[in-house]
Amino acid sequence: MTAVDDAGSRLLLLLRATAALGIVVPALLAYNVPPSATFLNQAAALIGWGGFFAVLAGSLRPAPALQSGAGTNSLLAAYGLVLIGVLASAMFAGLPAPLALSSAGMLLAALLATAVGAAAAGSVTHKAAFRAFCEGLVWAGVLSCAVALIQSFAPQWADGRWIANAATPGRVGGNLRQPNHLSSLLVLSAIALVWLREQSPDVLMRRLTAVLMPLFILGIVLTASRTGAICVALLAAWGVADRRLSRPTRLLLCLAPVVFVIAWAGMEAWARAGTLAFGGESQLHRSDLSSSRFGIWKNTLDLIAAQPWSGVGWGEFNLAWTLTPFPGRPTAFFDHTHNLVLQLLVELGLPLGLLVLGLLLYALWRAAATALFAPAAEASMARSAAMMVLTMAVHSQFEYPLWYAYFLLPTAFAFGMVLGRGPADAQARSGTGRRLPTVVLVAGSAALVAGAMLAVVDYVRVVAIFSPPIGAASLEQRIADGQRSWFFAHHADYAAVTTVEHPSDAISGFRRAPHYLLDARLMMAWARALDESGQVERARYVAQRLQEFRNDQAESFFAPCEDSSVQDKPFQCQAPSMPFDYGDFR
Repeated sequence: MTAVDDAGSRLLLLLRATAALGIVVPALLAYNVPPSATFLNQAAALIGWGGFFAVLAGSLRPAPALQSGAGTNSLLAAYGLVLIGVLASAMFAGLPAPLALSSAGMLLAALLATAVGAAAAGSVTHKAAFRAFCEGLVWAGVLSCAVALIQSFAPQWADGRWIANAATPGRVGGNLRQPNHLSSLLVLSAIALVWLREQSPDVLMRRLTAVLMPLFILGIVLTASRTGAICVALLAAWGVADRRLSRPTRLLLCLAPVVFVIAWAGMEAWARAGTLAFGGESQLHRSDLSSSRFGIWKNTLDLIAAQPWSGVGWGEFNLAWTLTPFPGRPTAFFDHTHNLVLQLLVELGLPLGLLVLGLLLYALWRAAATALFAPAAEASMARSAAMMVLTMAVHSQFEYPLWYAYFLLPTAFAFGMVLGRGPADAQARSGTGRRLPTVVLVAGSAALVAGAMLAVVDYVRVVAIFSPPIGAASLEQRIADGQRSWFFAHHADYAAVTTVEHPSDAISGFRRAPHYLLDARLMMAWARALDESGQVERARYVAQRLQEFRNDQAESFFAPCEDSSVQDKPFQCQAPSMPFDYGDFR
């Protein structure tokens, strides 16, 4: 083995190890501690991907700089404009500093992922990087399927620490705990498997693919995800349209819906036999097939019409929607529109939101052009990366996967990889275009790892509030310490205002807590705090909005209103005598 081969092997080993940390570990991490069910998974993704980016950026030799073309610049500009929206929301819309800092950090991480991906695409190490990436996705898919099979067929083995309990009866979510998240992970795994099979068309790989592809489809069926079903159809469309794929691979992709239907029918029959729980049939026969999405989208359009220019502010959708009268609103407490297009428009406003969408669509168009017209030697990687981006774009029309680091970073990286192979980027690498020293990418990667580790340490401060260790300080002291958190002070504020007898004693906590997620418990505390502090009309308005949710937790709160024996009705039983809107409560 030559020195060059030895160096390449060591690089691939490092890339595989860090990719596993960034992809496999977050997908398999079942252990979590309140108040967040996904924070540790996301922190693991940030740390692992930071390591992957550092290794990859450090290997970009002899090229001293990233030279990006039109497609990459368009995507990076979109990140930058959203970042401006975050800062504007913090300054003018009341977004608390911890939430603004978290959003800004995630955007910068996505920007780094795209930049590293685009830089790697133009280097001699691009295949090694994409191989490590795809192998990580396949391993995450295989092991997540193992977890899903246990959750479905041997749920007694799920202990909540190594194997998560299924959050929804009859629907598995793996250790990501959300069925839609698991389904999207498995679609990404299937796409990665296709690329690996095309790169290694030996007998062993063909047999392995023939086993793993149906396994991934079965895993998607077990999630009973309708978004997953749509993405399975996308896999089949890829198989039909892409004539550069080998015939066996195309056949395998085209058969994906057939496998899906057979597996779905088999699971339904098994469930009807009474020996297994499967939520597929209930998903298809729900009274509201959209799971309240149509309702939330309609409300979102009303908010856009009310605030077309500046929007409600980044991160402020939940506050604005909850505190705007919608008598027929969905009764769940939504913190997102479940549609990326609407989310950008309602929070950024039409001018900025449309500009961001235009940049994203242009980047998608450049990626599609690259995938369609790439030279034969590069087509497989470009098309696989483009399919990954398309999968997440489709998922983002019904959910919000890009708000999770373990989906945002691989999507941004794949986007950078395909854009970096485009004609505009090739011209940039030949001498035109802006230059960014790769040392900046290495430094940014190190900062990502350090920042994620700092966030973990910071998170411990609020964990102590909800899961106090032996010998912990008093609740009051733990809350005070948590309120000094850089990233999670809003969780401490929530505890402060919902655990005191008189919420007005902790009224300062309402400056941040309602901007994260307004739920029934928080709204009752807020209404009481406003009433106790003499702001009766505002208290009535908050109570009136809570009543629209028809939440079981609020039954006792509104019980006196229906009790004829109560002569002196409390504030929550009367409508406010003056008009308010959500802006009055920032």
